[in-house]
Parts: sequence; C-alpha cells; structure tokens
Amino acid sequence: MKGLVLFTAAATLAAVAPASSALAAPASKGDDFAGAASIPWGQCASPGLQRRGAECGLLDVPLDYSKPNGKKIQIAVSRIKHKVADKDYQGVMLVNPGGPGGSGLTLSVLGEYVPNGAGAAYDWIGFDPRGVGSSVPALHCDDSYSDGPKPEYIPLNSQLEKTWLNRSKGYAKACGKAGGDLLNHMTTVDSVNDMESIRKSLGAQQINYYGFSYGTYLGQVYGTLHPDKVRRMVLDGNVDVRDVWYKANLNQDLNFERNEKIWFGWLAKYDSVYHLGTTAKQVELRFYAEQNKLRTAPAGGVVGADEWTDIFLYAGYYQSTWLELADEFAGWANDRNTDLILQAYEDWVAPGDDNGFAVYNAVQCTDVQWPQSWNQWKVDNWRTFLQAPYITWSNAWFNAPCLYWPGKAQKPTKIDGSKVKSVLFVGTTLDAATPFEGSLEARRLFPNGSLLAEVGQTTHANSLNGNACIDDTIADYLATGKLPQRKAGDKPDKNCDSLPQPDPTAASLSAKSLRVDSAVREPLYPVHH
Repeated sequence: MKGLVLFTAAATLAAVAPASSALAAPASKGDDFAGAASIPWGQCASPGLQRRGAECGLLDVPLDYSKPNGKKIQIAVSRIKHKVADKDYQGVMLVNPGGPGGSGLTLSVLGEYVPNGAGAAYDWIGFDPRGVGSSVPALHCDDSYSDGPKPEYIPLNSQLEKTWLNRSKGYAKACGKAGGDLLNHMTTVDSVNDMESIRKSLGAQQINYYGFSYGTYLGQVYGTLHPDKVRRMVLDGNVDVRDVWYKANLNQDLNFERNEKIWFGWLAKYDSVYHLGTTAKQVELRFYAEQNKLRTAPAGGVVGADEWTDIFLYAGYYQSTWLELADEFAGWANDRNTDLILQAYEDWVAPGDDNGFAVYNAVQCTDVQWPQSWNQWKVDNWRTFLQAPYITWSNAWFNAPCLYWPGKAQKPTKIDGSKVKSVLFVGTTLDAATPFEGSLEARRLFPNGSLLAEVGQTTHANSLNGNACIDDTIADYLATGKLPQRKAGDKPDKNCDSLPQPDPTAASLSAKSLRVDSAVREPLYPVHH
C-alpha cells in the first residue's frame, strides 16, 4: 500500500532469554498497574525488526476479562524505543494495521516514516491482536478453504447458492472446532482490553495510538471506554460505527464499484500502453468479457471468474497497485500470458493460510449479531448487485460464515468520544473500504478531534505515503499536539489535494516496487480470497 517497509508476514518470535526493560511497570506504581503482567523482552525473529534494534515478547492476558485469574492467552508485542533524550520523550505509541485479522507486530517500524523526525520521540509498539499471527493461540480453521478455482460467486441458480451456504456453514463449523473457547472472546472490546493490558505492562499512564482502517474502530472503542488513557490518536480510514458490520459491507460494495470504474477510466487514458479500450466503458466490457471466458476455462486450471475478481480488487484499494495490475490485465487479455496471470494469483490472492480470514470472521461475527435470515441477505445483496456487480456477491460469501458462527455475538459499544481530548482523523474522500462518511461521523462523535481529508484520492488509509500536506500535518500533531483548527459545520477541518495518479509512461516508476509496498497494511476487509 505504501512506502513503509516490506514486512507483510507476522514475525515468529524467537525463543530467547528475557531482557530487562526500563519501562516495565512494577506494581508499586499504583492500583492502575496492580497485577499487570510484564513482557519478557527478547530478540525478534523478523530480520527487519532485528536491524532496527526492536525487542519482541509475549504478554499473558486473560482469555476472558471477566475472569482475570482464569485461562491466559498471549499477545505478541514488539517495541522500537525512542531515539531522543528522555526529557523529549512523548510516550508509547501503539499501532494497529486493520483487518480485523491484520498482523501488526512489525508495524513498530512506522515511527521512522513520520516526517521531520517526529516519530523519534515515541516508543513504537506493534502487536498481533488476539488470535492473529504470532499471538498464541493463532486461529486457523481450514487453510485450504480459499484455494482456486472456487465455485462461481454470483449465485445464478439454486445449486450455486446452496453450495456457498454449505461451504460457509462448514467453515464456521471448522472454526468452532479449532477455536473453542477463544471464539467467545474475539470481539473488538476484547482487543481493547488487550491494549489496556499492554499499556499497563509498559507502565504508561496514557497511550498514543495510530490506527488504520479497522484499527480506527479499535481506537474509537478504546477512546469511549478509556478516554482518560488517550493522549494523542491518529485514526486513518475511519469505520462508520453506525454500520458495523452488515451494512458496512453493503456500503463498501457500492464504493468499490465506483473505484473500479475510476481504474477502468485510467486504463482507457493510457490505451496507447495497455490496448484495452479508449473509454472506461470499453475497458469495463473487455474486463468482464475476459472474466466470462475464465468461467468455463480457468487459466492454468486455477484462475477462474472468482479469482479474476479477487486479483483486480486491489485496484479499488490502492493506486500504487494500478501499474502492475494493468500489466497483468493486458498481459492476459492481449497475449494470453498464463505465467503472468498465475503469478498475479500467487502475488495478490493465494492465501497461504486462513489466519486473517478466520480472525476477520471471529471478530465481525461476534462484535454484533448479523441477520440470521438468509432471505434478508439474499434480497439485500441482489438489490446491491444491481448497482454494484463487481464485488457484491464475493463480499457476501466472504461474510456468510456469520450466518452460522458458533461464537456468541455481543452488542457493539455505543461510541462516545466527548471525553477524548485529542484525536486527528484522516480520510481519503474516495476510500472504498472505509467510505469517507465514516470519517465525518467520527468527527461528529469526537468534538475535540479534527479531520484531515485527502481530496479525490481512492487509496485506502493513505497517510505517511508521500503526500507532504497530509504527512507533515500528522508529524506536526505528533510533535506538538497541534490539530488543524476545527471548522464550523459538517466537513473536514483541513483539505489536502491528492497526489497525481500513476503514469505508466514515466520511466522512473517501477510497478513491482510499488506493489510490494502496497501489502504492508491489511485493508479493513482482507481481499476476498
């Protein structure tokens, strides 16, 4: 997604002897820290974290916070300490990449990407939320569930509909068997409680927090439940808390449709390069014509119509993917380059394991009770499909395990940010994964916050990605606490122009290098495998 660093996989913690920590919290710090577990810091397994002198460890936390002395699980945590004199130290900065299900263990590197050295005053804390990556246990249900080619997403007949419902029910059943008691304790509130455990283990009176995508929901819930523990927060790509999670997915379908069409228009602009059509409509017709051929003859026996949708979904997420995806679309459509499209499948879609998908469901299916009537899902998704055919049914099946999920659903937290003293919201006005209305709603709910908007940008959660107007404002906030002055009315408090779209005729651009960086942070909803 951006110029952060290539640490896409969760690092496996090395078995090392504990290291002492100057920030460890002894119980004598007061009742707030009483009983707090410590993190036995040691060497990280990630080479990138090792190069930066990071520390890693596993923090024991309660499986069920209503039973603090009961069964424990472990949260994988990393830390890169501040690089300034102690008198200039600004505290700990927790980071979450989104998902739910995204690994954040390596995101302790984020501080070095804040301009003007403003990140150097913080201890940056990455962590894998419960069930994710290097945390123990990590949830896996069926690693082969998303292997291609999958059944057709669009349920054009009753047999396809039944097939997908049975698949979804089987996956939920497998998660019940694999997850056990964990599935009843995977809500956003559980992860907020884990953030509190991290805070206490570090001996911090307050935390700073930088959350992307779903991580903004974590931040909004944390600010509601623990407003006095918030010092500064940057929330980029804000979840609309009114829509968690059923309606959020339907809204997302409409916004991805718009963004895919924007990409088709960009391809048409560069028809001299890609030869896919001179208008957005011509490119769109070519796109679906190629997909239709794959329904009956999957490329390499793997890339069918579903996988075609999955590969090119990233164009709706990140403009940094446009160049490589354009090469892959053109390479197949014009030259029937099977090796290229199979490599695209491996790069963009092939899941490897189902940890992200499993945790995604475990969180969203228990944060709130989803509709239990398939007829409601069916009507709502067909209605949405008429306006947004690209992603609607793939998204529906991605969430369909919630129809059968064995974990106990809870009621979502009513967000109230009135007591949070400082938060900077960031949003791109054409974000598809977290539509911009979510950032406006967050601003309404947090009267002491300000909203920074990147106007005309389709990239999801795009901060610290080279737009000086955006990035310097964030750096100034982290350095001084200064927010853009809040304006009257229901609108952003500061607007920044979007950077230009990629230009395939510019010799200096490398599609591959841009794509690699695009995968650093998980989208709100992991790509539909």
